[in-house]
Amino acid sequence: MIRATYELDPVDAAETLALIESVGRADGPDDVRARVVDVDGDRATIEFPAATNDVALLVSSLFAGEWVDSAAFERCRLVDVDWPAEFLPGPAFDAPDRVLVGAIVKPSLGLSPAEVAHTAAQLAAGGADLVKDDELLGDPASCPLEERVRAVAAAGVNYAANITGPAETLLARAERVVELGAGALMLNAFAQGLDALRALRVAELGVPIFAHRVGAAMWARDHAFGVAPAVVSELTRLCGADYVQVGSFSGTVYDTPDDVRAQIAACQRNLAGARKSVAVLGGGVAPDNAAAQLEQAGATVGVMVLFGSGAYDGSRPKKELEIA
Repeated sequence: MIRATYELDPVDAAETLALIESVGRADGPDDVRARVVDVDGDRATIEFPAATNDVALLVSSLFAGEWVDSAAFERCRLVDVDWPAEFLPGPAFDAPDRVLVGAIVKPSLGLSPAEVAHTAAQLAAGGADLVKDDELLGDPASCPLEERVRAVAAAGVNYAANITGPAETLLARAERVVELGAGALMLNAFAQGLDALRALRVAELGVPIFAHRVGAAMWARDHAFGVAPAVVSELTRLCGADYVQVGSFSGTVYDTPDDVRAQIAACQRNLAGARKSVAVLGGGVAPDNAAAQLEQAGATVGVMVLFGSGAYDGSRPKKELEIA
């Protein structure tokens, strides 16, 4: 049983929502039919007795179901889910009790494996606990994934390699980069599919998984239709992400400050028996504003400040880099 709360306009259409996301017809079987159990203002809470932990089907109903297509709603947004215990695997590793520093290899494209390794080594020497690929870098001929991982591992860097790519070889790529020395796996979770994230988690490859959120804004950004960012973060965590991106307070990404804090809470609160995820603050985060990001987050453990292009700007002051 899953209990989900939606913001609706008109809220009277809650019964329609329950119907189309369960049996689809008014004469459908009672034992699998979703039911409205509470209405409070513009919020309706619905129980789904037939909800499954098949992630693709879960997304197809609660997160991106036919309600998005329906003319019955002027507004329909999933804002809260009461998750059953042990519903999905959750992270494989405990979030550390400190602030972590992460950094992204830039330029995003165009570097050779040796240049990626040199850049990664410089970032690690500057204090990065984890160095990761950009979401755009996969397995191009100019910088093959295996050669890149070998080079960065040889440089002694804790490296999250982007294994996003053809679905039929995803697990093989993951196993190979771990064998070659990658310290973590990175997946474009919303491009590859959240069930791919779950599959990587249950494969138990022995390294943490960094879930890049590219594509999540298509669900979370619109306040009329979609899914609240905190709920997106919760599902990402439950599918097995050890690192979950939560936006930032820099103003360069769409998240409001309240959204960012709610996503951090979604990574860290007690949730269906799952381990906590590291909440990754990224998007316009740089050495000169990292401390301010943490101050606004109100969190000093289980959080990462992730530096992108700002880590390469020599004109910016570096005094606030030492935050761990």
